[in-house]
Amino acid sequence: MRSDVMKLGPERAPHRGLMRATGLKDEDFKKPFIGICNSYTNIPPGHFHLKRVGEIVADAVREAGGVPYEFNTIAVCDGIAMAHEGMKYSLPSRELIADCVETMGYAHPFDAMICIPNCDKVVPGMLMAAMRLNIPTIFASGGPMAAGKSWHGKDSDLITIFEGVAKHRIGEVSDAELHELECDACPGAGSCSGMFTANSMNCLCEVLGLALPGNGTILAESEERVEFWKRAARRAVEMALDPAAKTAREFATPVSFHNALALDMAMGGSSNTVLHTLAVATEAGVKLDLKDLDRISRSTPNICKLAPSYKFHIQDLGKVGGVLAIVKEISKIPGLIDLSAPTVSGKTLGEELADLPAPDGTVIRTLDNPYSKDGGLAILFGNLAENGCVVKTAGVAPEMMTHRGPAVIFESQEDACEGILAGKVKSGDVVVIRYEGPKGGPGMQEMLAPTSYIMGRGLGESVALITDGRFSGGTHGACIGHVSPEAAAGGLIGLVKDGDMISIDIPGRSITLEVDDAEIAERRKNWKAPEPRYKSGYLARYSKLATSADTGGVLK
Repeated sequence: MRSDVMKLGPERAPHRGLMRATGLKDEDFKKPFIGICNSYTNIPPGHFHLKRVGEIVADAVREAGGVPYEFNTIAVCDGIAMAHEGMKYSLPSRELIADCVETMGYAHPFDAMICIPNCDKVVPGMLMAAMRLNIPTIFASGGPMAAGKSWHGKDSDLITIFEGVAKHRIGEVSDAELHELECDACPGAGSCSGMFTANSMNCLCEVLGLALPGNGTILAESEERVEFWKRAARRAVEMALDPAAKTAREFATPVSFHNALALDMAMGGSSNTVLHTLAVATEAGVKLDLKDLDRISRSTPNICKLAPSYKFHIQDLGKVGGVLAIVKEISKIPGLIDLSAPTVSGKTLGEELADLPAPDGTVIRTLDNPYSKDGGLAILFGNLAENGCVVKTAGVAPEMMTHRGPAVIFESQEDACEGILAGKVKSGDVVVIRYEGPKGGPGMQEMLAPTSYIMGRGLGESVALITDGRFSGGTHGACIGHVSPEAAAGGLIGLVKDGDMISIDIPGRSITLEVDDAEIAERRKNWKAPEPRYKSGYLARYSKLATSADTGGVLK
């Protein structure tokens, strides 16, 4: 076993002595050592229950004949970090998580690893580390939150609260109503209840082959989830004892990435999945770029819409077969899904799909009645985004699929929030928020607050937003992010002026600043790179090392 290097032989007597101090006995040194990578912290609602989950998993590992070793990572709550300086640390936390898991996995050679993530950056951070360690690994997330109480005829969630803030600002929602919404929309433990980034990534883990069925959809506070965690623990021990067990990279192959991205397009996942999938693929040694993603999108119909794009939530998808039921339907498209891809269950993807129900026609539509013939994400190119940008088409109103309007410039998310709430944005405008990319922000802040304020002010069907930052998975509307190259790297988005006309054609996959080349050249001559916003600490180091969003925003 891999762990033998630290526990067998007379030379390892000191090592065993230290392990005996933690309670190990003679018989334990013959067992597989299972690393339990837990992201417990009591700050995010997606994680505050994970202390108990770690105990459940550890007990199940012992019962299955393994020795559990639990360690923890940080976990930033994007919702709580939103709209203040804390959001600058969200994406950079992904790299810290990857580094810490790698460090623990090499310093203490486990025979297999169970990863317990849940929220946004934790899932890709652990995935990146799993690729580096390349040992048998299984993901068992904390599970999604149930939807909140009905609000104006629809189940509520975190995004409902953000949009309520904007409605409150214009007098459509009273203090009492906003307080009621605040109390009811997030009812308990779990990752936020829509197809936001956390749930999107946990769903993708199933099709990457690294998680058991139900990882993305079984509710956190359910007995079914408890059994799911126990099954994952038992399977980890089985993999540790099997000399032929596949390692993480043997699941995360080009084929499985293609399968996972097809699911992403079919279910209308968060635009952040693009950023994270590129980063994980890089660690796995799999060549993947934005053109690959758009090619898959053009081949994959969008057959499922959940909040924020539609009224359904993740719990509704779980009731009709989960994400694998989506995969089963799109697998009917010749050449789209490779059913021979292996999964950590020991079955192929095709075998996992065999007994799943047909689409219910409502939460999951059939191929002959999709929401759109293209996928729920699209990649646009043009002079404003030479290296590409991302839009979640599943959340765009039909009348905004093409749009032309004057630019309204904001140099930061904070300025944009203030300006939108103050009425500086009107119907027909194109909001431009810049210097929020990986380097410029730094940290590529999510724009949930400004996009929610646009929706809350009733401008979602008449205003577009463009940024070199990124969006929450809870964002909907004509919101185009990850503009590359970013403003801080000399991208054209940094040269746009108030009133410049911008043309957006999502079906045509184009985004254009309507300024002639001579004027652009003149503006470029006068442009100077801004001083870094941070000159010390982690964000200063991150800003120096971060790559463009079109390459996943990884550190070089």
